[in-house]
Amino acid sequence: MNPSAAQGAKHELEEGSAFTPRFDADGLIVCVARAASDGEILMLAYMNAEALRLTIETGVAHYWSRSRQQLWRKGDTSGQAQRVIEIRTDCDQDAILLTVEPGGDGGACHTGRRSCFYRKIALDGGAPKLIHE
Repeated sequence: MNPSAAQGAKHELEEGSAFTPRFDADGLIVCVARAASDGEILMLAYMNAEALRLTIETGVAHYWSRSRQQLWRKGDTSGQAQRVIEIRTDCDQDAILLTVEPGGDGGACHTGRRSCFYRKIALDGGAPKLIHE
């Protein structure tokens, strides 16, 4: 492989204007959703190419369920549809960040909480334990 060609491709990926999402071997890309109102991280999910396409086309977050092996539009069963305000990708285009306005009760977690990240891991030098906030 030509090292300068590889460097050029890397530069284009990181600095260019082409959106070229990099899906993993399973055809998925990780996606973080945060609230437009305050930036709180609401959830982490995965998208396949169809979910990403539908999200871009409709302005409503769509994801791929790894456990159910199916496409799902956030909010269809919970009422917590996520209207997309902004879509970002990271430097090497293998992760997506959605800024959303959640519908329904404003939550995102199937447990009824606003965020799926409602527990923290205590870092006190002992055995890790979860603390509910």
